[in-house]
Amino acid sequence: RCDPRMPPKLLAIGAHPDDVEFGCAAILINEIRRGSRAKIWVLSKGEAGSNGTPEIREAESRRAGDLIGAEVEFADFGGDCHIEYTPANTIRVAREIRAWRPDIILAPHTSEEQHPDHARVGKLVRDAARLARYGGLEELKPQPPHAIANLYYYSVTREFGRRPDLIVDISSARELWEKAMRCHQSQAKSKQYVEMRLAATRSLGHQAGVEYAMSLYLNDPVLLENISSLTLSSRHF
Repeated sequence: RCDPRMPPKLLAIGAHPDDVEFGCAAILINEIRRGSRAKIWVLSKGEAGSNGTPEIREAESRRAGDLIGAEVEFADFGGDCHIEYTPANTIRVAREIRAWRPDIILAPHTSEEQHPDHARVGKLVRDAARLARYGGLEELKPQPPHAIANLYYYSVTREFGRRPDLIVDISSARELWEKAMRCHQSQAKSKQYVEMRLAATRSLGHQAGVEYAMSLYLNDPVLLENISSLTLSSRHF
């Protein structure tokens, strides 16, 4: 579990250069403002995108990362639309987890009803978080094992026909989050992604009794010492 006295260290992983910004950057902003360190790790440069070159999209991500206050790093997993769900790639992700040693990981939801890279990366991260804590895996022995405290899934541009497991109030982060999303000018030529995300989070926020809110989905049940530890509720209907 995370030490409640210390701000957690976060690793947000995306398949494409804008996934984290659209899907969970407002949550990162909230945590960074509390003193957390955050890293955005991107597994392609959007090579198959309808607009924007890989160089342009990388630059857009780095500008967004500067605004958010997060380190941005890219990795080559074969390129956009070529990311494979394989043991070798799982071990590569586990190696990054051991290197960065995060408390919390944010990954794309594993639902198949979306860009296939999103689901594959979500599954890679899920499996890698388990492998990263195994001491006997030969390929990972140069790095000490690491067990994360929590893995949460975010939705990139849509929800998945089920209620979110967690609703995060991002009202205070909305303005900076919008600026980070608008760094991805090349993708605005394809669809009004920024407006879509603002509308979705505003709707969810109103349902939860706040101005803007962002959804997360659990990989594991939440452990509590007592139910009164939960002091907020989204029950407003």
